[in-house]
Amino acid sequence: MKRMRGGYGPRKWSVALLRIFLFLSIFLPGFSLHAEEAPYLSTLLLRANQMELWKDPYWHTLLHYKKGIFGLRSLIDDPRFFLAPSGKSDPKAELEATLRGFFSAEEDETQHPVCRFVARHHWLSEKLEIDPLKLPVPECRRFAEIMDQIKPASITLIFPAAHINSPASMFGHTMLTVDTASKSRLLAYAINYSAVTRETFGPVFAIKGLFGFYPGYFSILPYYAKLQEYSDVDHRDIWEYPLNLNTDEIKRLLMHTSEMDKIYSDYYFFDENCSYDLLFLLDAARPSTHLTDEMGSWVIPVDTIRKVKENGLVTGTIYRPSRASKIKYLASLLSGGDGKTALAVARGEKEPDSILGEDLDSRRKILISDLAGEYLQYQYSKKKIELSGFQERFWKILRVRSSLGGTGEDHQVPPPDPPDTGHLSDRFRLGVGVRDGRLFEEIAFRPAYHDLLDDDRGYVEGAQIVFADIALRYYSSDHRLLLQKLDIIDIISVSPRDAFFDPYSWKITTGLLRRTGNDDDDHLVYEVTPGGGVSYKLSGKSMVYVFGETGLLLGGGLDENYAVGIGASAGLLTSLTLDWKIHLLGRGMFYNLGDRHNAWEVGLHQNFALTTNTSLRLELGFSRTHGYERPEAGLYWNIYF
Repeated sequence: MKRMRGGYGPRKWSVALLRIFLFLSIFLPGFSLHAEEAPYLSTLLLRANQMELWKDPYWHTLLHYKKGIFGLRSLIDDPRFFLAPSGKSDPKAELEATLRGFFSAEEDETQHPVCRFVARHHWLSEKLEIDPLKLPVPECRRFAEIMDQIKPASITLIFPAAHINSPASMFGHTMLTVDTASKSRLLAYAINYSAVTRETFGPVFAIKGLFGFYPGYFSILPYYAKLQEYSDVDHRDIWEYPLNLNTDEIKRLLMHTSEMDKIYSDYYFFDENCSYDLLFLLDAARPSTHLTDEMGSWVIPVDTIRKVKENGLVTGTIYRPSRASKIKYLASLLSGGDGKTALAVARGEKEPDSILGEDLDSRRKILISDLAGEYLQYQYSKKKIELSGFQERFWKILRVRSSLGGTGEDHQVPPPDPPDTGHLSDRFRLGVGVRDGRLFEEIAFRPAYHDLLDDDRGYVEGAQIVFADIALRYYSSDHRLLLQKLDIIDIISVSPRDAFFDPYSWKITTGLLRRTGNDDDDHLVYEVTPGGGVSYKLSGKSMVYVFGETGLLLGGGLDENYAVGIGASAGLLTSLTLDWKIHLLGRGMFYNLGDRHNAWEVGLHQNFALTTNTSLRLELGFSRTHGYERPEAGLYWNIYF
């Protein structure tokens, strides 16, 4: 029988199908040139669907999926992290796209999904028993070479302690170090997640960080180089927590770290921050842990350390004092005159050899030369001395120190209380009191995280960081429930100055508070009060401070509904015992724009720590605003949780 003209016979059909096949192979990255792989991929997809792998908690860990207000979504915001268009919110689509990606053609092996997503490939290969010989890229040789180069032996959780005078360091920071077989700290690698910003002004950093205006990236650097990145490293003690991860767990951790290279997530100061995102690496290392699920709505770095310890990953604690801590401790062991001698030697006002001629015992000479050497190194790190001058002077100090003998081990800085042993970050407060003759009951909640009167053990002395502290007050005399205050931000840095260090103290307060108006009634107003000043240590656990301040008030009870002024505040902070702290304070403000008036207040506040996470607080105060006087006294029970 004749074939119809223009029709397709078996040969032409074969040619046409071959052309279509070649077209798809070239222009569709998920289509393989190897005919045998198409059915194999289909088998893997079918098996993955039957096993419902997209629901597996470990898949959610690798993709950082979490349930939110709008359903399940990944916390990763970089679109390059997903192979499926809907991968950010669809774990099934992303799993299927990942499997198809493993069979795609890619000239650059390092950019192939097998290498780009090495942890995904490793896990799916185990679950589905994928035959590597049927993949265009059987394994990621680049990752294998990195592992061979690093030779990881252990992982350590690192906590550079809080430094209130650095905006990015107010809460402290966490990172991981990959310790090599040599056990040398200089050869260790640091895994770090942080916001990318050049912001140096604390309040702006805090506000922009609250709303996710910074991208956050993982990075891997030599540990010593990472420490050098910190402009405040000389002021931050380092706490190290060795982890008990085995060889397979370390490998899984590094696999997921490799996947996160150059991938960004929006950085949020209170939840999706440096410490929270780091927990994904530990969850990836040990699938039985679910650290990221156990954290609350806000994440304080020290809380993540507590959570890691609770899950049994920590084997010990190592304290490494900062250079500032060493200098302060050495200075505390010397008399004022000896400290001045060390300072003069470090500054080049005296020759180091003059220490040997002093009529002092050898221990004091050793302390003076050690202190001079430490402070000279501090000056150089802060670029207060040129390299040539530093080297010459430092060499002379070392020569004097060597002639005195001894190791200096008898004056090592004693470890303070570890940060994870201090009071917990959240605080619930119940209180009763009287204001201007009216009895009140008060209930308050503060999610973060420490104020000047809280127990300092585990925290930085003289530092206050308070966010979202809200208090409701009920006056039984007139049956009124009122919002007493809402501290949006309340940060105070009381940083004492001395012969060796001259930091400035500062504060920023903004939020709602109730104050007396020009009609002799209490009104809720919005306040912004920045300030700066100085503080000094008196002796032991006592310090005084003085601030110059400006203030803006907005709200009712004010002429024209606003007031702008300047003023000052001063205070004394002292600890009578380890558990008993006292804060004596006074403040005066002179408002000359808008509502013209003066405001004065004095207070005597005391805190008694009953246990690590409970305390009693007595607050006595007196204020005079618009000429109206308000005495107040309150007793409060604080519970930290």
